[in-house]
Amino acid sequence: MLPATFKLCAGISYRHLRNMTGLRRPAAVAISQELSRLSGRGAAPGAWIHHVRRRSSLLGSRLEEKPLTELEMSYIQQGEEALQKSLGILGDQDGWKTETAADNGDKVLSKVLPDVGKVFRLEVVVEQPLDAVYSELVDNMEQMGDWNPNVQEVKILQKIGKDTVITHEKAAASPGNIVGPRDFVSVRCSKRRGSTCVLAGMATRFGAMPEQKGFIRAENGPTCMILRPVSGNPSQTKLTWLLSIDLKGWLPKTIINQVLSQTQVDFANHLRQRLARAGGT
Repeated sequence: MLPATFKLCAGISYRHLRNMTGLRRPAAVAISQELSRLSGRGAAPGAWIHHVRRRSSLLGSRLEEKPLTELEMSYIQQGEEALQKSLGILGDQDGWKTETAADNGDKVLSKVLPDVGKVFRLEVVVEQPLDAVYSELVDNMEQMGDWNPNVQEVKILQKIGKDTVITHEKAAASPGNIVGPRDFVSVRCSKRRGSTCVLAGMATRFGAMPEQKGFIRAENGPTCMILRPVSGNPSQTKLTWLLSIDLKGWLPKTIINQVLSQTQVDFANHLRQRLARAGGT
């Protein structure tokens, strides 16, 4: 069923069929039913990702009422590429080494990849349901600077379709100004199906946001956060964060590695505090 449905959606993307709006509704309904069926029969989180990324990385955009420009489509492709690469990295369990391990179970692992460099993987459990975590990280992403001291500002520059945004992020200088101010322009996509959420991103170029005075334009990606309820306890959420950043500039690798791993640990602590305040606990 799903392969045929994706072929139908692919047809909608061609110019001579874009005005046949009658096709969009049955296609959307069919895909919704298929994804619900996968979720309902207890498919593992990777199952729906496997189906979606194999059949069409541009599904969301093809169901949009307003045709997207070639540039917008390229941003969607970049977001999907970040998602696929991130899932590939996280799916390979070999070669990870522990950087830090806290008493509460939080841990940061790392590995070196030939084409990417050193990547970091944060694994934590937060005492909040998935909806609360998702809302904070996706719906309220522009407020991150209010609760995370490592972030000066996050601004959404453009929304593309339902799942993709272009953002500009300013990172705060590290203590002692060991690492000076950096900024990032990123494409981000979010996918939510059933009990699993995937938030992925990577560096991109955006004409309206050139390099800023006083900041070094760093690059991230592929990066990814995966959220899912803790088995048997839906009031808790397991968060896995893959971090890959090129800070640019002349910095020793030992300092970079220390800053990045500590950034992940700090993020988990600040996120918990934010969620606790928002939940009134």
